[in-house]
Amino acid sequence: MAMRALFWLVLLFVAAVVIALFGHFDAGQVLIVYDPYRVDMSLNFAIVAIVVTFIVLHIVIRTVRNIWKMPDRVAAYRARSRAAKAHASLREAVANLFSGRFSRAEKAARDAGVIGENQPPAAIIGALAAHRMHEYARRDAWLEQISEKDWQDARLMASADMRADARDAEGALNALAELEAQGVRRLHAQQIALRAHQQLKHWPEVLKLVKQLEKREAIHPAVALRLRQLSAENLLRDRRHDSVALLECWDGLPLTERQTPRIADLAADLLLQLDRPREARKIVEDALAQQWDARLLRRYADCGGSEALPLIQRAEGWQEDHPDDADLKFTLGRLCLQQQLWGKAQAFLEQSLALAGENDTLKVRAHRALARLHEELGNTLEASSHYRASALAVKLT
Repeated sequence: MAMRALFWLVLLFVAAVVIALFGHFDAGQVLIVYDPYRVDMSLNFAIVAIVVTFIVLHIVIRTVRNIWKMPDRVAAYRARSRAAKAHASLREAVANLFSGRFSRAEKAARDAGVIGENQPPAAIIGALAAHRMHEYARRDAWLEQISEKDWQDARLMASADMRADARDAEGALNALAELEAQGVRRLHAQQIALRAHQQLKHWPEVLKLVKQLEKREAIHPAVALRLRQLSAENLLRDRRHDSVALLECWDGLPLTERQTPRIADLAADLLLQLDRPREARKIVEDALAQQWDARLLRRYADCGGSEALPLIQRAEGWQEDHPDDADLKFTLGRLCLQQQLWGKAQAFLEQSLALAGENDTLKVRAHRALARLHEELGNTLEASSHYRASALAVKLT
């Protein structure tokens, strides 16, 4: 501003100097005749008069024009001021929302929504703030205010996410279904659907969504593994009363789940409860072929049924690769007990005790098995000794 004022001041001085220099040259006269009037003046004065008249008329016209447009200018100023305040409120709403001041965020969102262009984002922020305060009716009222077509995807996605967070799984899936009907398929929508189906215990859908998210690397491997196992376990438990359905479900599981010791152990246990020891044995043997696991070994001892000899032969073959496995010795001891091979049973159980080390749980089980063996043989003193030893091996915390 200072430079501009200086420029105009210099220009004014230059003009004054030019006028002063050329004012000495009065080379002509201007005669204006309008009967009966006659005006005679010098050329210099006429030029100055024209310039002054032009300037005065210009100022008068601009003044009248400004006065005429004053209401519009005031209205425009007020609109700009209102828009500036609304934009400031929108920024304040975002800051308060992520700062955890949800009540302030909702109030600022209400102030920001006074202008149309701010209304959709302000409604989203207000809905999020109300949701964080568990004011679900107000949250839905905020979302209903969004009518712009370009904001419908955002409204539905936000609604689904918040409903899933509030454990309204049905509402979340309805919002996602409406979004999908519009041809929208997004990664975040699959993540929300996974949470909703998990809440509703729709395990087949959970398993399918986990696979899709894994392909897109949109879920942590540890979380994916846990959800796959959880889905498989619940799918098996849902069919625990029907052996045919249970086996069909088992065959339909991915190979990685069927080779997981935890799931294989559960499937074998459910089949044993349905009196299907042969199928349970096959499941355990297949899983042990992929991953050696003490839990599966203990379950294997339950799969003998009425004829444990084939299982004993198979387990003895495993000793070549696992000669010092205490759990394998314990399993062999239990199988020999079922087959009433008392000498072999005692030998295997005593070997298991010798190899148990710090495994107190295995010690307790081995002592109890030896106590039952001696009861069968009529050795009450030996049975009492092992029962006492099993009680002492229990660690109380």
